[in-house]
Amino acid sequence: MKKKICIQPYASPCGRLLLGSIDGKLCLCNWAEELHPGRVDRRLQALLQAEYREEPTDVTREAARQLDEYFRREREAFTLPLLFAGTAFQEKVWQQLLEIPYGQTISYGEMAKRLGIPRSVRAVANANGANALCIFAPCHRVVGSNGSLTGFGGGLEAKRFLLALEREPFC
Repeated sequence: MKKKICIQPYASPCGRLLLGSIDGKLCLCNWAEELHPGRVDRRLQALLQAEYREEPTDVTREAARQLDEYFRREREAFTLPLLFAGTAFQEKVWQQLLEIPYGQTISYGEMAKRLGIPRSVRAVANANGANALCIFAPCHRVVGSNGSLTGFGGGLEAKRFLLALEREPFC
């Protein structure tokens, strides 16, 4: 019998998200309408050997509550246990996302330097694109070398919205 990733929808001000948990950890916060439909879902289900079941859990309900606070500018950091599911390299990149402070951005090149692999900008960008925990692992804070907004699973309008939200005064 396959394990289950319990999912629930979440309506954010910048697009619909799907929240998912397994084994008491948040493993999914992804756009319902994403740039590459199904890519994150297929990888997550394969790596965790699990299938989706729409069934809210304490973890997904808490994720929704923390997102509500984030969107009201009452929360800068999240406190849920996260489960990254990817290659060792992807997980290293996603862990680095957690180090980018609220309201700040870095370039893919800077991120590659921080990871000690300055020539691997494209690999870092691809790993960012595979992030299944958007907002919680804030890939929206990574921008092009000239500060331009580049690819984002939820679309550039969602990325622009999230960055603007974080630039506004905190309540």
